[in-house]
Formats: sequence, C-alpha cells, structure tokens
Amino acid sequence: MLKKKEPLTVSTCEKTIIPFLVLSLCCCCKAEAERLSISNAAISVALHTDDATLSVTDKRTEHIWRQKPLTNGRIIQSARTRYGIEMTWHQPGLGMNIKTELLLDGNLPEFTLTLSSEGRLKWSLRFPHPFVTEPGTYLVVPMNEGVSYPVEDETISTRRLIAYGGHGICMPFWGVTDGQQGHMAIIETPDDASIRIQRTDGKLCIAPEWDPQKGLFGYTRRLRYVFFDKGGHVAICKRYRSYAEKAGLLKTLQQKREENPNVDLLIGAVNVWCWERDALAFVREMKSLGIERILWSHRESPDVIKSMNEMGSVLTSRYDIYQDLMDPQVVEQKLRRAHPDWTQAGWPADIMLDKNGDWRKGWRVKGTDGNMYPCGVLCDSQALKYARQRVPDELESHPYRCRFIDTTTASPWRECYHPDHPMTRSESRYWKMELLRFMSEDMKLARQTYGGLVTGSETGHDAAVPYVHYFEGMLSLGPYRVPEAGRNMIKAWDEVPERVAKFQVGHKYRLPLWELVYHDCVVAQWYWGDYNNKLPVLWDKRDLFNILYGTPPMFMFNRQIWDNNKDRFAQSYDNVCPVARTVGYAEMTDHSFLTPDRDVQQTAFSVPARRGPSNGITITVNFGDNPYRLPDGKEVEPMGYHLTGR
Repeated sequence: MLKKKEPLTVSTCEKTIIPFLVLSLCCCCKAEAERLSISNAAISVALHTDDATLSVTDKRTEHIWRQKPLTNGRIIQSARTRYGIEMTWHQPGLGMNIKTELLLDGNLPEFTLTLSSEGRLKWSLRFPHPFVTEPGTYLVVPMNEGVSYPVEDETISTRRLIAYGGHGICMPFWGVTDGQQGHMAIIETPDDASIRIQRTDGKLCIAPEWDPQKGLFGYTRRLRYVFFDKGGHVAICKRYRSYAEKAGLLKTLQQKREENPNVDLLIGAVNVWCWERDALAFVREMKSLGIERILWSHRESPDVIKSMNEMGSVLTSRYDIYQDLMDPQVVEQKLRRAHPDWTQAGWPADIMLDKNGDWRKGWRVKGTDGNMYPCGVLCDSQALKYARQRVPDELESHPYRCRFIDTTTASPWRECYHPDHPMTRSESRYWKMELLRFMSEDMKLARQTYGGLVTGSETGHDAAVPYVHYFEGMLSLGPYRVPEAGRNMIKAWDEVPERVAKFQVGHKYRLPLWELVYHDCVVAQWYWGDYNNKLPVLWDKRDLFNILYGTPPMFMFNRQIWDNNKDRFAQSYDNVCPVARTVGYAEMTDHSFLTPDRDVQQTAFSVPARRGPSNGITITVNFGDNPYRLPDGKEVEPMGYHLTGR
C-alpha cells in the first residue's frame, strides 16, 4: 500500500515541467483526490476537492485562511497546472458548469480566480465560498467613504451591496484584518458583481456574487485575492490604489487643475446650498465673516453668476440631472408643473425598459392629490444628447464654472431592454461616464469664455474618478442617513437617530477608505440631506471628520438658519477649510487608531508641492472625552485636533 504523501507544490519560479506520468500517479492518491496544492515564495494555496473550499497559508506568518462552503455544489473535474489549479464547479440549482481557474501571481502573496460558463444564469452565482473570519478581526467595506464591521458585532445588519453603483461599494474590493495581517479581494470585473455580508459560525464574512448579464453568464468573471502580513486597512487601500492606477482610474486633482484652472477654486471651498433670493447678499455677508472660498451650488441669474465670478474665490455651480422624466399625462393631471431639468422630450422613446418590457420607475413625486407618482428613467445611452442640447446653449448666457450632475454615479448601472437602444450594465457605465466626460472635458473647449466646467456627481463611484472633481455624498454612509434625507433637506434634526450616531458619525466604525485611495483625485463631501449643520448636536463631530479626512464642509440654510447660526458657520469654516485647502492636492498616506477604543485617530498626507522630509502633514483628532498627549508633549483636548507639518 502506498503511504499517504503530502501534496506536491509547484513553485512559480521553477521553469522545469513536471512530467505527465508523475502528475498522473499523484492524482491517483487518495490525498490528492481530496487536496490539490500550489505555492510560491509567499503563500501556499490548497483546494479541497470535496467541497471546493480553499485554504491559504501565509508563509510569512504561518497564518492559515480557510473558506467555508455556503453554496451547494460539487467539483466534477479538477487538475493542477504549472502555475495554478483548474476545476469545473457544478451547481445543481443553476444547472450549469462553471470552469474555474486559479493562478498564482508570480511570487506575490496573490492569486486570481476566473470563472467562465455558457448559457443562461438563472440567478446570481455565489462562488467562490467566503473565507471565515476570526474573533478580533473586522471587515473592511468601501461603502461610500468606508466602514469597518467587527465580525462579532451582533448589531450589524447583513446586506447585499452592488459593485456597479454608488449605493453599494464605491470601489470594487473588500477586506478582513486584525489591524495588521489580513486579506482582500479585488473584483476585477465589477459591472455585474455584488458582495454579500453574511454570518457564518456567528461571525460576519463576505462572499462575492456574480449577477447575470442580461440573463446570461456572459463574459469571464475575475477576482483577485491578496494577503497581508502587516498594514491592516491602510495596506488594503494602498494595494487597491496600485490596482486602480494600472486600470487607468487614478487621475489627480493636480492633473485636472492643469487642464482646467478653475479646479483650484474647489479646493478648500465650503459647498453651500441656499434657495433664498438675493444670493449676492449672502455671499457678501459670508465673506465679511471670513468665509472666503465658496462653492455656490444653487442656480442663479446671469448677472448674479457674473458678479460671483468676479469675486475671485467663488465657484458658481448649479444642479442638473439626466435621469428623471415624467409621463406627460401625470404632469398635466397630477402635478403642478414638470421639473425644469427633467428630459421630458424623451418620453416615451428614450425611457429605459426592463426585461419584461415595462418602463423603469425612478424618483417618486407627490401629486396634488397627495399620492406619489414615479418618474421614468431615461436610458443612459440617450442622456448625452440631451446634455449636448442643454448645456452649451445655457452657458452662452449663464457663465457657470461648475455643474453638479445628480444621480449619475449614485444610481446603478442598469440594463435596458428597449429594442431601439438596448444596453448591458457595462454599456450603461460607459454612457454614464461619457456624460460626465462631456461635462468636465468637452465643455473646456469654451474655456476662454466660460472658464471650463468643474464637475460633481452624487454619492460617488471610482469608475468616474477620471471624469469628475467632487462627489456630494461620499462622506455620508447611505444606509445610515436620517430618514427621507433626500426629500426634506432643509429640515434640521434635534434628536439623533441611533443609526446616525452609531454609524454615520460613529468613529469606532468609520474608515477613510476612499481618502486613502483617492483623496488627491476627487474631493469628497457630505450628502445634501446630511450636511454639517443638519443635526446641530453633531455639528462639531462632523467638522472633526472633515478635519481628519482633509475634506471641506457642506452648509445648507435659509435666511432664518443663517441669521441664527452665522457665527457658528464661520467657526466651522475657520476650523475645517484651511486644513482642507492645505492638504487638498495631497495623497492620504496613513490612517491609524492611537487608542484601543479608537477615540483618538491620526491621518498623514504627502503634499506634492513640498520636497524633502518636511513634505508631510499629520492630523490628530480626539473624538473622546479625555485629553490625549502626543509624543511631543502636545495635548489634544476632547473633541479637539492638532495639525503638524503645516
């Protein structure tokens, strides 16, 4: 009887070919039928053929990461190749075989998984299995700005997050870490992918889901796993930044300013939403209080825009949207008027149809009878023609320097089944990006007259990083905003909902993942229904987050709110905006917790305009109730901050 042997390993640095006979003999062994192994200098990966789970040993730490099967299925074929493992996964419910290939990436602690199949995909494929988590670790989830979920925290709701829209994960990766070692997964084909946060053995974990492409499996899906021996969530973000740069997503604000000098007006500017008349009086009063750099987001008359432009440090903008349009009969019979930015000419030829041939429902509007009526959704492939009709003509008389495009990056990439303009999610993404590119690039052709268009969009997604300059809503975690945040925006909340206190401004949960990847590329802001003064009792804490992250504040007010709080607005600007201006073009290089309870946190920035050892800026914020003493003896007061290297 043959003795049970340890699985063979294949080093990617070896260049000799293993004879076929040796492979055949090994595959005959009982041990090999249950476990196929490959390795390189950094990691060893084993496939357990009985349940298609993987176990990964990090050779630097001897830590083992193990998967647990949560999807029924079986392997009907598997083989070891020179640099990886091939297998065919059969999932009975789906009635299809999925060819899977695992490849080590040289001697890096990384491997990729590709999944391919043919035919109809009845529902989302949940494969590969999740890696189980351990006590003391936390999930790293790029939901909007970013959040950490302690895996043993029973208060965390399980949820599904799409990778193809702002109200999901805004960067296609996730991670797990104990603060040092950990792993991440990068979804390299995110247009039809999601993640599911779930529990196994009582602890949170994450698994990928592959959504159908118009009912089919479609193209090959690809996932990359990366393992870390140190660095925690910062190392995870920096690895993703490296990936984003190679994918062509990394375009800095410095580069964007060289193309459009008006970008500099955005850096360190407070975003102001005010619907009151006499906007010039507000701006002049703000400037008299020291509020100098202003992004004025409300549309105004030509004379007001020109006067603001002449003030030098005001970035004039206005709201715009290329998603919503309403049935003309509903407008005539149930509404007082159509919104001036709805693309009404697109009804019904340019609306988006679902797979059943029904028009997609969008934003809901209250009618004169008190009932809510849904808008239709304009097909993304048709939006650009309406922008071309609207924007250049308006700029002839209204010399805006900026434009905010609502919903484009917040809404998911959608499939359209209209016979005249069918569209996959990938095509939806393409047309959304073309709309934003038109705003930020094509409108620069009129720079001598208009100064170019600084461009923003809602919530944010990293597919748009090359085409926009700011995102409204990136700082606000979507599931944890106040109820109906997008409707009654001006309403202040005196009582703080639990989910807002715990997660939205919960320093024990939040992580600056977006800033660690893209701080020097896109300016992140709060949502317009979740701004700095929305909940007055949390105003100080929001300011501290802005300071820690190097991002500007957002104010929303009417005359009464302004008159009652003008000194507080000035204080918020004085505390936050000089910091945001100082690090506005800088990469966030580090984020750390200085105390175990996470009350004291620190960020570091590398300022590109500086050279030598003094080019760094460090910001320390104390969210706690007790003072904190820094190594240099400086004491950071409770709800205070300290900046060095300025």
